[in-house]
Amino acid sequence: MIYLDNAATTFKKPEAVYRAAAQTMRSCTTPGRGGYKAAIRAAEAVYSCRETIAKLFNVGAPERVIFTPGATYALNTALRSLVRPGERVVISGYEHNAVVRTLHALGAETAVASAPLFEPDLMLEAFGKQLEKGVAAAVCTHVSNVFGYVLPIDDIARLCRERDIPLVIDAAQSAGSFDMDFSSLGAASAAMPGHKGLYGPQGVGVLLCSDRYRFAPLVFGGTGGNSMPREMPDFLPDALEAGTQNVPAIAGLREGARFVSSLGSKRILAHERKLAALADKLLREIPGVETFYPKDPETGSGIVSFRASSCGCEELASAMAERGVAVRAGLHCAPLAHETAGTLDTGTVRASVSAFSSEKDIFSMAFAARAALKECSK
Repeated sequence: MIYLDNAATTFKKPEAVYRAAAQTMRSCTTPGRGGYKAAIRAAEAVYSCRETIAKLFNVGAPERVIFTPGATYALNTALRSLVRPGERVVISGYEHNAVVRTLHALGAETAVASAPLFEPDLMLEAFGKQLEKGVAAAVCTHVSNVFGYVLPIDDIARLCRERDIPLVIDAAQSAGSFDMDFSSLGAASAAMPGHKGLYGPQGVGVLLCSDRYRFAPLVFGGTGGNSMPREMPDFLPDALEAGTQNVPAIAGLREGARFVSSLGSKRILAHERKLAALADKLLREIPGVETFYPKDPETGSGIVSFRASSCGCEELASAMAERGVAVRAGLHCAPLAHETAGTLDTGTVRASVSAFSSEKDIFSMAFAARAALKECSK
């Protein structure tokens, strides 16, 4: 299989990730639930992952690295901590449903900073205008999961810092491929999955928390610490980590993060952009295909979206799958992004690469797309 759906989850992982997850299941129990060796090994595995993530993103203190079941859970925790019903929140026009639906459920008033694809200056201008109107919080994806568009997160963070507005960053598509200095950004929080660009297993995500804001637990229960009070602990990470942690996934995430650290995010991003640019070039050579990729590579990532005039996106992706190429089609859980880009009526086919993708994969994908479209045209 030619796997090009890495924006959904990276399928190939470093061998150390597989080993760590398997070994942890055989040798560890639950942190904080006992003084025996298996529990102590579990606590050490979890803490070493906190340290690795804290260093990778310059969080400042390992206890401000919170483990969650995924990025969606992390975003829910951040938004439900910072936003009250009826409050105004500014979001970009490229947000995922993990943000949009959560704010809708909260009863927040959502103001969309909308700007065309791959126009970071216009996006910054749109954010600035919305922030001037008075808001409780701002939310911005670092990289669009549909189009790979890199939003000007550093400048948006600066605008929020200047106005003392808490910023929540959705780093689902950027963590691992892009350098992020969390402390310098001054954001309230950043949410990320373990199973995408950090090359960990499914079932674990991360919420980075600033020490300037208080975060409320999404769920309540045991933490392995002081069991007497009926209230949750008021300190991190215990305040936000009720229940039994997914220790095998966390141990795998540690190895994935170490892999990213050893290669370096800049090297990974350069590789992904090179492949995405090749995919864009090859797809544009196919008659009737429209691609969505920037002229300036600095505003793009390892994602290329495309659609064809002669074939629906779902049909095209299915035909490519029959030829051994895995891509994703549809609205990608981000209808707002499609509405902003003008593709809501059709959706797109999305090809997304990873550190393990190759030029051969891209040529195979383009060949499959061309063959599938010939079949659709019959």
